[in-house]
Amino acid sequence: MGDMSNSDFYAKNQRNEENHAASFGCSVMELRSLMELRGPEAVIKLQEDYTGVEGLCKRLKTSPTEGLSGDQNDLDKRKEIFGKNLIPPKKPKTFLQLVWEALQDVTLIILELAALISLGLSFYHPPGESNGESCGAAGGGVEDEGEADAGWIEGAAILLSVVCVVLVTAFNDWSKEKQFRGLQSRIEQEQKFQVVRGSQVVQLPVSDILVGDIAQIKYGDLLPADGVLIQGNDLKIDESSLTGESDHVKKCVDKDPMLLSGTHVMEGSGRMLVTAIGVNSQTGIIFTLLGAGTEEEEKKEKKVKKQDGAAAMEMQPLKSAEGGESDEKEKKKVSGSKKEKSVLQGKLTKLAVQIGKAGLLMSAVTVIILVLYFAIDNFVMQKNPWMPECTPIYIQYFVKFFIIGVTVLVVAVPEGLPLAVTISLAYSVKKMMKDNNLVRHLDACETMGNATAICSDKTGTLTTNRMTAVQFYIGDVHYKEIPDPGALSHKSLDLLVNSISINSAYTTKILPPDKEGGLPKQVGNKTECGLLGLVIDLKRDYQPIRNQIPEDKLYKVYTFNSVRKSMSTVTQLSDGSFRMYSKGASEIVLKKCSHILNEVGEPRVFRPRDKDEMVKKVIEPMACEGLRTICVAYRDFSGDPEPSWDDESSILNDLTAICVVGIEDPVRPEVPDAIKKCQRAGITVRMVTGDNINTARAIAIKCGIIHPGEDFLCIDGKEFNRRIRNEKGEVEQERMDKVWPKLRVLARSSPTDKHTLVKGIIDSTATDQRQVVAVTGDGTNDGPALKKADVGFAMGIAGTDVAKEASDIILTDDNFSSIVKAVMWGRNVYDSISKFLQFQLTVNVVAVIVAFTGACITQDSPLKAVQMLWVNLIMDTFASLALATEPPTESLLRRKPYGRNKPLISSTMTKNILGHGVYQLIIIFTLLFAGEKIFDIDSGRNAPLHAPPSEHYTIIFNTFVMMQLFNEINARKIHGERNVFDGIFRNPIFCTIVFGTFAMQIVIVQFGGKPFSCQPLELEKWMWCVFLGLGELVWGQVIASVPNSKLRFLRRAGQLTRKDDLPEEDNNEDNEEIDHAERELRRGQILWFRGLNRIQTQIRVVNAFRSSLYEGLEKPDSRSSIHNFMTHPEFRIEDSTPNIPLIDDTDDDSARRRKYSSQPTSPNKNNNAIDSGINLTINTSKSAASSSPASPLHSLETSL
Repeated sequence: MGDMSNSDFYAKNQRNEENHAASFGCSVMELRSLMELRGPEAVIKLQEDYTGVEGLCKRLKTSPTEGLSGDQNDLDKRKEIFGKNLIPPKKPKTFLQLVWEALQDVTLIILELAALISLGLSFYHPPGESNGESCGAAGGGVEDEGEADAGWIEGAAILLSVVCVVLVTAFNDWSKEKQFRGLQSRIEQEQKFQVVRGSQVVQLPVSDILVGDIAQIKYGDLLPADGVLIQGNDLKIDESSLTGESDHVKKCVDKDPMLLSGTHVMEGSGRMLVTAIGVNSQTGIIFTLLGAGTEEEEKKEKKVKKQDGAAAMEMQPLKSAEGGESDEKEKKKVSGSKKEKSVLQGKLTKLAVQIGKAGLLMSAVTVIILVLYFAIDNFVMQKNPWMPECTPIYIQYFVKFFIIGVTVLVVAVPEGLPLAVTISLAYSVKKMMKDNNLVRHLDACETMGNATAICSDKTGTLTTNRMTAVQFYIGDVHYKEIPDPGALSHKSLDLLVNSISINSAYTTKILPPDKEGGLPKQVGNKTECGLLGLVIDLKRDYQPIRNQIPEDKLYKVYTFNSVRKSMSTVTQLSDGSFRMYSKGASEIVLKKCSHILNEVGEPRVFRPRDKDEMVKKVIEPMACEGLRTICVAYRDFSGDPEPSWDDESSILNDLTAICVVGIEDPVRPEVPDAIKKCQRAGITVRMVTGDNINTARAIAIKCGIIHPGEDFLCIDGKEFNRRIRNEKGEVEQERMDKVWPKLRVLARSSPTDKHTLVKGIIDSTATDQRQVVAVTGDGTNDGPALKKADVGFAMGIAGTDVAKEASDIILTDDNFSSIVKAVMWGRNVYDSISKFLQFQLTVNVVAVIVAFTGACITQDSPLKAVQMLWVNLIMDTFASLALATEPPTESLLRRKPYGRNKPLISSTMTKNILGHGVYQLIIIFTLLFAGEKIFDIDSGRNAPLHAPPSEHYTIIFNTFVMMQLFNEINARKIHGERNVFDGIFRNPIFCTIVFGTFAMQIVIVQFGGKPFSCQPLELEKWMWCVFLGLGELVWGQVIASVPNSKLRFLRRAGQLTRKDDLPEEDNNEDNEEIDHAERELRRGQILWFRGLNRIQTQIRVVNAFRSSLYEGLEKPDSRSSIHNFMTHPEFRIEDSTPNIPLIDDTDDDSARRRKYSSQPTSPNKNNNAIDSGINLTINTSKSAASSSPASPLHSLETSL
């Protein structure tokens, strides 16, 4: 976002304003300065300059109720004067910039220098013709006519191949950037906002909002523009993104009506007049200021990138609120540096450093040996003096040695690793879009493959989120299906219909179906839709009632939030008195009812005993069928004196219950299968919901999260907190570790409970692997849990903007089975990288050893610099493309997650790498030292400087490439499968690359000539090369037949890459690890034994853990299973009179804790649903057990 573009923008605006200030009553600058005021100042300014909000609306030619007319000319004019709601994005890097960045690679720079020196020297002809003889062996054969002229070719060829590598890298970066931008624009288009145009409520993309629009704001929105509040209900805004203050700010028309873009609505609803958009909004202004800072930022960014090779973190300025989330990924990485590098990147960075060091060592040794050998041979053995005129020739030799050293280094350093990761991730992300996963942070995709636990919401994720009222209780009768309206008393019916119609967000509607014969369309809050559906089923219509009392006539609204768990609306009746309608979770609202309507619609007293009866006879049976129970109630107040509406506890009390509705939200048909797959893949699914415990349990059984007969916990938030907190009310990790492994359902949970659970599982050290947790969320209050989790999934349809903001992946269809797809893709990424590694390391090992030994024995690497670069190109760039784009298969879900500490290179892979390495080395050395005899050709060994290419070395090069090609097919399988061709045609990229490389190789060998040091081969020799390559496939089968258990040392080999496990809090990145490496060389032996010892202990621990796990699972008879409790009569608590009042009004934690500590012997017996649900079956006995530690149940619980 250059300064230029913005200053031009303002200049243009300034000119526009002069022309148009007349047409609207205020200019952009006036509105900007107005939006900079806060609180009372703003109210005064509005009154003085514009005579309040209505005056401002008039000046902006808009109506506070009907919005803009929607006339196209008017809209265009507004765009011209006030601008669009877009913040110009940062310019993408040009292709040339990317090329320049690719050129910064150190190894490439060294190669370029060497090539330039080689080029310079080849054009330098020393004076004096006699140097051929006088410089002894060194000059031997230099001056074959026509050969010396071709000396420049090698240098030029190296430069050319460097250019190739650079272009390929730059192109990859460029396409990655382009994909990411495409993804951003997709995310931006997804973001819509409700606006009133021509008195119709429409959903507009955020970028189409204009100054003068009337926007409807509600709980969970991210405000897309600045505005002034016209009408608000209980509105609270989180302005921390602008001010840094974490307290929520109350907004109301007469005290603080200013709403700012980029802030979050945490509670309530309302309408606002949009006054500033795009670069003129508060976020836009900050962004424009940052425009100047971006250049400096970029410099910093480069530094960071250098330090941190594979896992380059890009720093970037603040993110824009206009859905311009191109910086979101970076922001997350910067702010969340506490989130470690993704598992894979950590492991890869480490591996790359290790391989690089080994390569550097090898190349240095190669150069030293070559130079020494040459010097000793020439000046000591042959006693030649150093002659000044021979210096250039000697230097040419030294440069040649240096080039060989550098090529060894180039081949040794796996610069394809970061590339493979990027390609694999970018490919997966693109494909995941088709599977309804919109990935916002690339590394989330790979982390998902390691997930061990998923904490899922119930509503909308596991269920269809199409609420329908199926049962209700009114006038002392429990109807199992919706009755005919004639069966109900007229008075109750009117109260019920009014209560539901008025006491719900007016944005919630039921629209006619899109298709003939389809289901009606539900818009807005789904629970409210279910209730409005009930009104329609009772042959009534809610719209006339709403028209009679429009939204701005509502006297006071207590909106729904996670603390109240109810919503109430106050209306003023014609006689000046007030009536408040309430609805909410049945156990919470019933607690506050003192009366209930009888069969003729008259209120009668509702005693605590009746409440218990009601819970047992109505609410629990409904909940056990998986219904969500909602209680609808009302209360009348006299108009004189007017009640103090701010004293919530006295207002929301003493209600009269109208009815209890059971709303069904059916389980999505594909969910049980998806959950089964997760469980088979070693992932525990937990349900965390705000619903009643019986409802939650019923749904969990339908989904297959819990199976009768297993040992698990279903508890509610209150019991959960009691178990994990100590006397002071602090969460203790030890207590948490006793609860979470068995917890499957957490009901009536608050957002903090969700966050506590996620944090507790992540921080737990109870298992041998750190748990990797995925969380789904849709509400604003899920933000903290989504951020804390390793992977946060937000709902694309039902999710609020705040949730999407905090998430890593957005589920565009809100469906749980899409999460399973994400797991599959994540595992696939990991496997793709492993395949690539297996292939890459085989080539590295072989190429380095060949170049090294060849150089030491024959003073010349059998593989020339340019050939090495070509091999490097096949291995790195093409192989990473071919192997990183393998599509995932269902078999990925049949194994357990790898976990954080599993070494990157498994023992099977080590076996393959070593096995294939041995095969290739034997073949190449045989060819190198006996090839001339086998094929009856001239030996290529000890050729003089600039000698023409030999057939001998060409055969070696060709065979080497053929073996790599066939080994690439072997590398497709890393778990020791036999059939390496399985599914090969499902991956067209792979086939194309293999055949393409083969064709290129033919061209290089037959027509490469001098630059590639190749001599054309006859068909017979070609057949031999291909035949030796094919041997790789046969040899692969041989290796696969060797069982890993026979190769004890492989265990160690696989572990070598992981030094001392990947330390969890490894925030001081690689410095420490490098020292480890040095130290290990010195203390090799000690570590050898220590390593062995450690591995044995680990195996023992794992085995012990496994056996105990299975024992636990195989005791279906353990009493703590839900099924058995249901059938054991002694735990069916019928109607005992508990000491604790069943409906307790003390909802604050301290009182609750005191109550528990003062009366340990009386567990809350059956106030199941009311006291937000202590699990009737399991928990009564458990709480009883916990109070008497000697009970057998207690010991069973602790032992397990």
